[in-house]
Amino acid sequence: MADPRIVYVHGNGNKHRKELLKSQWDRSLFGTDMGSASRMAYWAPVRYDTPLPDPAPDPLDGGPPSEEELPGAPALSGPPGEFVARTVSEARADSMAEAPPGPPPEGEQQLVRWLRDMTYLGDTMAGDGGTAGPGTEALEALPLPGFARREVFRLLVKHTFKDVHAYFFGGAGDAMRDVVRAELAAVDGGPLVVVGHSLGSVIAYEVLRELERPVELLITVGSPLAITEVQDLLRQPPAVPSGVAAWHNASDLRDLVALDHTVRPEYAPEHLVTDHLVTNSSGNHHGIREYLATDPVRTPVRTVFGHLAPPPNG
Repeated sequence: MADPRIVYVHGNGNKHRKELLKSQWDRSLFGTDMGSASRMAYWAPVRYDTPLPDPAPDPLDGGPPSEEELPGAPALSGPPGEFVARTVSEARADSMAEAPPGPPPEGEQQLVRWLRDMTYLGDTMAGDGGTAGPGTEALEALPLPGFARREVFRLLVKHTFKDVHAYFFGGAGDAMRDVVRAELAAVDGGPLVVVGHSLGSVIAYEVLRELERPVELLITVGSPLAITEVQDLLRQPPAVPSGVAAWHNASDLRDLVALDHTVRPEYAPEHLVTDHLVTNSSGNHHGIREYLATDPVRTPVRTVFGHLAPPPNG
């Protein structure tokens, strides 16, 4: 039998160049670069003209934001209602180049409800939602003033909504799915693992539903697939993709993008699905490196890779 292979599908926002991004995921999950055993479904160029500079951190990994982003970035500040309206308007404007102008697309309001939920929860977690009290210290993501923590969360919410909006309503979905199809087509034989983060989990899921390709293990992290408003927009009703032998879904309770943390009840057959609550210590609790380093993600992947997986501390 051929050796196992793993295909990654990255999440929202612009990313580093493909080779560097793949290596970062490899090292977080396996502790070393996996060479040809891993592939990155790199859909960022569908939405972004140039990759992030190599030395620059990914602002959506939850690290301290740059001076350009904080403090008081106009696009991230203001009352939550204004932020939501501004983000929706920007998402529609971004989509104009990919979809014909006109009235709001059918179903968009469902996605806007998710945007509102993420925004208000993020403000509350930052201690800026009017309900902060004893015990909220545990929710603080960064050693920053409340308004700065709020804007760290809003940065994640803004990029997430805009990319998901482009996927479902901006005409970018086909191109994003094509990237995943191409990477899967390049893998021949052997057990296959697919790992999707954030929007990448939605793209991977929809492609696997369509292809019915045998997959030994599907891993989703920080995924919005449990969100009713997202499920309503999927091209097929929620179900475990045919051919997927096991699905592990992991999220941090404070991850705004996940928001709902159990895919098992809606995706039959439920015995193939396992939901995990994990701790993601990144600044916004959504960072991919922290997710890949958790035991509920690493352990099933290592089981598939067997002796080919480096030692845990390797």
